Amino acid sequence: MSTASSNPTAVALPSAWRQFYALTKPRVIQLIVFCALIGMVLAVPGLPTWAQVRLAAIASLGIWLVAGAAAAFNCVVEQQIDAKMKRTAWRPTAKGELSNLKTLTFSAGLCALGSGILYFWVNPLTMWLTFATFVGYAVIYTVILKPLTPQNIVIGGASGAMPPVLGWAAMTGVVSPEALILFLIIFLWTPPHFWALALYRVEDYRKSGLPMLPVTHGSEFTRLQIFLYTLVLFAACLMPFVMRMSGWFYLAVAVALSIGFTGYAYVLWRDYSDALARKTFRFSLIHLSLLFAALLVDHYL
Repeated sequence: MSTASSNPTAVALPSAWRQFYALTKPRVIQLIVFCALIGMVLAVPGLPTWAQVRLAAIASLGIWLVAGAAAAFNCVVEQQIDAKMKRTAWRPTAKGELSNLKTLTFSAGLCALGSGILYFWVNPLTMWLTFATFVGYAVIYTVILKPLTPQNIVIGGASGAMPPVLGWAAMTGVVSPEALILFLIIFLWTPPHFWALALYRVEDYRKSGLPMLPVTHGSEFTRLQIFLYTLVLFAACLMPFVMRMSGWFYLAVAVALSIGFTGYAYVLWRDYSDALARKTFRFSLIHLSLLFAALLVDHYL
């Protein structure tokens, strides 16, 4: 006989924690913190000192908490939309497993804790930039832009592109041109990444009522936009080398990844299939992850 059967709390507590954890969108947060960490590493010439490693760890925790708070707030605002979409119907808020009050309290607690860590143990600039990112994503993008315009991903992408800037500010206390180059890469990467997803999830978005580009302008126009964005992104990915932030190793990786992403986008534009849209979406994740990993490796070569 297990104690769980006679004590419901023994089962409910872990289940509740899993639900709250799911609200933070862990896989998205991992990529956010990874990009912030790249900004931290690139901001420090050579090998970091123990004090810098400690600062980076504290900053990563603070950024993770505030980003998780924004994700949880997003789940509250979009719970009705999430319930209509197969991709998001499993979320605890969409299923009614967590009340709005509990979720908002959780979000506020994470945001306050993360902001406090960044303000007192990192620097005020990083705290204010991170909080502005929270407002940009949770309020300006989720509440205003997303239901209003098919360019929601483009404009709202500014919030998603902030992690390297946050990382750079955490280590230096300033926002430099190098940090803005990293911002530009993610900003330009975001539309083709999300529109590839929207293409094969178009019926979900249509049912949800969100004015995503494939719904408002059709598949062919969206595919052309994806291809054009990958061309501009290709040029932006070369800027770290041009600006002497990186060397030949990064350049080789960036060119190979950009050719791959542009190639996927071109074939998707000329000969569409849902399977190819899925492959393009997955490759976009590989593209950004390996691109920033190459920046990290190149920094120490």
